[in-house]
Amino acid sequence: MDQVQLSTFQAVIDTGSFEAAARRLHVTPSAVSQRIKALERSVGQVLVRRAKPCVATSAGAALVRFAGQVALLEREALDQARDGTRVSIVVNADSLHTWFLPTLLSVPGPRYELHTDDQDYTTDLLRAGTAMAAVTAEHVAVQGCRMEKLGSMRYLAVGRAGLDVTSPMIVYNRKDQLQHRFLKLVKRPEPAAHYIPAAAAFVESIRLGLGWGMVPEQIARTDLANGLYEEIFPGKFLDVPLYWQYWRIESEVLTALTAAVQTAAATALRS
Repeated sequence: MDQVQLSTFQAVIDTGSFEAAARRLHVTPSAVSQRIKALERSVGQVLVRRAKPCVATSAGAALVRFAGQVALLEREALDQARDGTRVSIVVNADSLHTWFLPTLLSVPGPRYELHTDDQDYTTDLLRAGTAMAAVTAEHVAVQGCRMEKLGSMRYLAVGRAGLDVTSPMIVYNRKDQLQHRFLKLVKRPEPAAHYIPAAAAFVESIRLGLGWGMVPEQIARTDLANGLYEEIFPGKFLDVPLYWQYWRIESEVLTALTAAVQTAAATALRS
């Protein structure tokens, strides 16, 4: 594959337009257009949806990921001459808030770019090529990725004294289905909901009594012991299996990071 065409394609997707890609690459927009057309002819598919901004088509998404993998390997090869490798990771908010961050200390060389999303949606960034690795609830490996099972994150339904499952529930965002899944488990109807899309504020709203919600047991156990709230359905909980998915390439950084994530998860999560 022509690396100039590939890097031009990546620049168009990164910047969102042929003109911006031309400025990044110090060439004319016409040259960018010609390179993209040549790449599309060689692949036999339309790779860029000409819109504002330009986005990859479904056929182009695989090339976005491939271009990112090539760039990662190049950065690793030049690591000693430059300022380090940048690793992009997407992590569900609760893992980021509880156990994941210390793993980065175990692999201190790279520069990290973290994204966060609901655990059921984190692989979307893997498919798009935006992230190189993900903590996810998706148990089917994304094409071009390896997958390791990490363990399960246990959630407890908690709220201030006097609240129950008929009280308003706290929901992280519209993607968050944990409270809904718990209600199905205990066979109760859905009450009104407050949406609070920040992990620390989510827990604090429950401590203040705004409503009840599903809190990771790493946080809930301490708060329960301190009397900040109580379990609204004692003995019932929700376990969410988590997996580590990462690009299927021979990368020293990803190998080291995978080992660090597995070690941390073995302590933090339930087997």
